[in-house]
Amino acid sequence: MASFKNLSIRQIINYTTILVWLVQMSIMFSLWYFFDLEISFSWLLLIAAGTFAIFYFTISYILEQLIFSKIKLIYKFISDTKANPDEAKIKSLPTLTIDNVNEDVVDWAERKEKELEAMKSLEVYRKNFVGNISHELKTPLFSIQGYLHTLLEGAIYDEGINLDYVRRAANNAERLGNIVDDLEHIHRLEDESFIIEKVTFSVKELAKEIFGDLKKMADQKEINLKFKDGAALQSMVWADKEAIRQVLSNLIINAIKYGSVSGDVTLSFYEVESKILIEVSDTGIGIEEKHLKHLFDRFYRVNSSRSRAEGGSGLGLSIVKHVVEAHGEKIFVRSTPEVGTTFGFTLPKSKS
Repeated sequence: MASFKNLSIRQIINYTTILVWLVQMSIMFSLWYFFDLEISFSWLLLIAAGTFAIFYFTISYILEQLIFSKIKLIYKFISDTKANPDEAKIKSLPTLTIDNVNEDVVDWAERKEKELEAMKSLEVYRKNFVGNISHELKTPLFSIQGYLHTLLEGAIYDEGINLDYVRRAANNAERLGNIVDDLEHIHRLEDESFIIEKVTFSVKELAKEIFGDLKKMADQKEINLKFKDGAALQSMVWADKEAIRQVLSNLIINAIKYGSVSGDVTLSFYEVESKILIEVSDTGIGIEEKHLKHLFDRFYRVNSSRSRAEGGSGLGLSIVKHVVEAHGEKIFVRSTPEVGTTFGFTLPKSKS
């Protein structure tokens, strides 16, 4: 069976012709020998040659029409691109083996199955995304409508609540604007025309600036922003400074929001061959393992009520992932509930 599968299509025609011809000639010679037919041996050889040619062309035609034409149609069907007539894959059919045909069809089937699974996954993601974005936009929009309608119904003349309601409506309008801005930012990151403007800078010095900007926020929860002991590394990297500022800011803000009161947010640096590994760790509530693979999905929230209470568009980690991947790098997360969470990503070392 294995040897049959390795036969080319042309070989199958040849061997089939020879087999049928040998059977026919065996019968013919037997009749000529045992029944003493009045046919000379030379005529017998001439008949043998003629029948071989007839068998060859007949079998070739039958196999071409019944089998190989079907194989050609299969190749036309599974071909990913339209080739020029001179370059069409089906032109090489006579040299293909049955095993080759089988492998090609199986590979095509597996590829299509993977594509189908990917399409199903994307469809689920699309439905979830539409549902999530609708919910995220409706929440501040309904709040704005509620406050404005209340004011229009007479509360605007109540000095006890009018300014408070206007302020609340403005805050929700700002939140709505932030969601739209973040969506536009993600769209730009996904656009092939997006350009990373790389420069040499110290990621540690950048982190010090961000620590200074976020000190007030951290002090409100008595959280200590610090570098890990031994992180005296200069950490010179080759990356887009402002994009990495956004990454670190998002990660540190999240660490403060979900960190424990009087806890720590620690920034660490490690040299890994030609890269610098940057980690942001907190001593907070942690994240269950089942949520980890979805953390970078748009609008995904581990705890919806708490996340919205803390503010934010729900797109921060998605933006972080896009920025890091735009640099050709990867981001990862590890976490233990009630212990803390660590986000890490790599950047290439500066060559200068």
